[in-house]
Amino acid sequence: MTTDWTDRIRLRNLRILLSLATTKNLSQSAGLLNATQPGLSKWLKELEEDIGLQLFERHARGLKPTYPGEALIAHAKRICAQLDRAVKDMKSLRDSGTGRIVIGASGAAASEAAPRAILLIAETIPDLQISMMEGTMDVLLDLLRQGDLDIVIGRTTSEHISEEGIRTEVLYTEPVNFVARYDHPLFLSTKTIDWSDLQRYPWIVWPSGTPIRNALDEALVASSRTLPPKFIESNSVSANITLINNSDMIGTASHRATLMLARMELLRILPVDLQGLGSVSMYWRNDELFIRALQQSLECLRNVAAAQLE
Repeated sequence: MTTDWTDRIRLRNLRILLSLATTKNLSQSAGLLNATQPGLSKWLKELEEDIGLQLFERHARGLKPTYPGEALIAHAKRICAQLDRAVKDMKSLRDSGTGRIVIGASGAAASEAAPRAILLIAETIPDLQISMMEGTMDVLLDLLRQGDLDIVIGRTTSEHISEEGIRTEVLYTEPVNFVARYDHPLFLSTKTIDWSDLQRYPWIVWPSGTPIRNALDEALVASSRTLPPKFIESNSVSANITLINNSDMIGTASHRATLMLARMELLRILPVDLQGLGSVSMYWRNDELFIRALQQSLECLRNVAAAQLE
């Protein structure tokens, strides 16, 4: 049953709440919103009285959201994000009549699986407007939950999987490869490359806690190995490729992406076995507006994942 305070709340009120959460200052928010400080103070007090909960603690240096306040701010962010998305969706429908879909891809998928899937989606639904953004899985899944993304493709992670409204499906499982530039000194050696050879060079690895780093760490444990004394952490595929091609650094990459980059002669796979596997999954919400476009896009992803690279 809808309560009185939700009947009276307006979009501008949500913007006010988000401004207060950002500035944590009534005077500053009043200036940004072309309002008066007494007016905002009165509105906030009345809202708290209507809800029956304190939303902000008042301090000499400003405002601090309470636990109920943080919960309401999170709802306000989702509502405003959905409205912003509605504006873009309506424009897309006016322009194409089919709608739009926004895909997020982590490093494990951004260089190979996601672009190939987008090509297939564009061929399958020619009028569909497609957008793609790259990021880390934690950021992408938050954007998916908020409604800014329709599909996320990346390393399988336990985050958000149990959340109501978010579905997940494993697309494929693959090993992690060691890689280096094409003319790396290790490729010039006539002897078999072993772990001691890898340890002589600095590595570039994904940051701790990321799914692809977790896969690497698990593989190292399974092989009774550890990271070398010197390594750099980076979550950028393009930066990693540049670093590898301009140094003697050893990198790690997912197998499917590695094969594609090797064909482009951007790097080569080092013939050293690294035990352990990582999987790539796709994530989506149950409340998608363009159901047909979503389902066809998911099917394109399944087809791309099933295709074997030569």
